Amino acid sequence: MTDAWDLDRFVEAQDGGTYEQALGELTVGAKRSHWMWFVFPQVAGLGRSEMSVRYALSSVDEAAAYWAHDVLGPRYEECCRALVDLGDVPMSEVLGAVDAQKLHSSLTLFSTAAPATATFELLLARHFDGEPDQATTALI
Repeated sequence: MTDAWDLDRFVEAQDGGTYEQALGELTVGAKRSHWMWFVFPQVAGLGRSEMSVRYALSSVDEAAAYWAHDVLGPRYEECCRALVDLGDVPMSEVLGAVDAQKLHSSLTLFSTAAPATATFELLLARHFDGEPDQATTALI
């Protein structure tokens, strides 16, 4: 089967223990390493760095394919659940201010692309006043 979206780029980036490292950092509420782009991807057009461009999702359809992927979708949900389990700890404390904004953007994209999940809605409500990221909304 052909991967029309090249989603394997995300799997490859998460391999070699990187995904486990990211999940571990989320579980303890302290992001320390660099994985945000390929664990919580954003829509294309928001970031300008090489990593932002490489791991940007081109459309809602590509985000839906990411969500439906047998590895990436469950990992995205698992990472979201780890954040839910932290309770009311501000995402800026867990991720840093810039990456908290990236999370907001990613949640906005995936809440549009994926079937409604209580996890997305809870994270948006708890940490972002229930509001979508406006920059993301403008691009999708």
